[in-house]
Amino acid sequence: MRRSRIYTPQYLSPSGIIGLEGPASHYLLRVLRLSMGDAVTLFNGDGRDYLGEVCDVQRRCVNVRITGSEVPGTESPLKITLAQAISRGERMDYSLQKATELGVFCIQPLTSSRVEVRLDEKRQEKRLAHWQGVVTSACEQSGRAFVPEVKTPLSLHEWMVANDGSPRLVLDPVAATRLSALALNSDSVSILVGPEGGFSEAEMERVRANGIQAVSLGSRVLRTETAGPAAIAVLQANAGDL
Repeated sequence: MRRSRIYTPQYLSPSGIIGLEGPASHYLLRVLRLSMGDAVTLFNGDGRDYLGEVCDVQRRCVNVRITGSEVPGTESPLKITLAQAISRGERMDYSLQKATELGVFCIQPLTSSRVEVRLDEKRQEKRLAHWQGVVTSACEQSGRAFVPEVKTPLSLHEWMVANDGSPRLVLDPVAATRLSALALNSDSVSILVGPEGGFSEAEMERVRANGIQAVSLGSRVLRTETAGPAAIAVLQANAGDL
C-alpha cells in the first residue's frame, strides 16, 4: 500500500488522532484525492515517521488516526553543512532541494561581493520562509523525517569567523586536491560554494588564510546550483551513505 508523506508542525505521538488543515488538508484532498482508510505518513521534523490512515474527511480538515511510529533510517552518519552563496530565484531553490534530497544536515546562505541578490529585512524573512518550504517539500519527497534548518544569511566574513571546529572545505576548480580523494576523519563537515562567477581572488585569499581547505570536483566547472549537490553526493559516497 502506497503511503503519502505529509509534513505538519504539530506535536505527534505514536497513537491518537491528528487533524490536518490548510495546505496539508488541501494537498491530501485535492491533489492526492485520498479518502477514508487511505494510508498516510506524517512527520514533524523530530526524526520519526508517524504511520496512520485517514479516519475522517471534512470540507477543510482531514483527520488521521496514528497507529505507530518508526525511525525511517534515512539520515546520513555524516553531518554536512552547505554554506551556499545566494543565487537568484530557482537556482537557489534547486540547490536547497537537491542538497536536502542528498542528506544535507543544515544550510547556511551567504552573501559575498559577487552575490547579486540583496535582501532587506522584510525580503529576507520571506525568502527564509520560502527556502524552508522548499527544504520541507524535499523531505516529504525523499523520505527524510529530519528537516534541515535554513539559517539566517551571513556574510562570507561572518561565516569564516564563526568556526565550530569541524573541517571546512571550499570548492575551487583549480585546487590540487580532489574532493573524492580527501580522507575526512570527522562526522561533520562544512562545504563552501561560491556564487555565480565565483569568489573574488581577495575573498579566496581570505578563505585560505582562515584554514579552509580548497578542493575540486574534477576537470569541469559546475554552476553554483549544481556544485553544492555534487559535492554533497561525493562526501556521502565517501561516508558510505550512497
